[in-house]
Amino acid sequence: MAGPQHAPHLHLAELTASQFLDVWRHFDTDGNGYIEGKELENFFQELESARKGAGVDSKNGSLGDKMKEFMHKYDKNADGKIEMAELAQILPTEENFLLCFRQHVGSSSEFMEAWRRYDTDRSGYIEANELKGFLSDLLKKANRPYDEPKLQEYTQTILRMFDMNGDGKLGLSEMSR
Repeated sequence: MAGPQHAPHLHLAELTASQFLDVWRHFDTDGNGYIEGKELENFFQELESARKGAGVDSKNGSLGDKMKEFMHKYDKNADGKIEMAELAQILPTEENFLLCFRQHVGSSSEFMEAWRRYDTDRSGYIEANELKGFLSDLLKKANRPYDEPKLQEYTQTILRMFDMNGDGKLGLSEMSR
């Protein structure tokens, strides 16, 4: 068995959306959409190690105590798991892109309204070009500056996150995740 794998880019510098997804997938090993249990322990241990490596002095106390304090601060819904939006609050993600995305489609009615507006060809799927239009409008609405390469990166990141069958487009069930 190989040595321990370290999380890509877990060095507390600002992460791109793509790097954030790499970190998420590194820790959400079972792919259930949460960092929990042993995944959470691994995340916390690597975060502590990264903090020490960066010269950030950690408070004294047991790992368990530090973890409880950490969860109290970041586990907003107190379910004992870290969700993607909670991780985006923890890690310095570029422009908090993922939170911006999630907040725009907060309720199911807003989600369906956005779906109908951006599924311009009424195919029942959001293809890459339609997703790009959605993200462009989202970034404008949030007053976030972006350029074409950044918009392309965001589009590809969302596809990597939610396109579970790899067909290059998002079905309703994939997008509702």
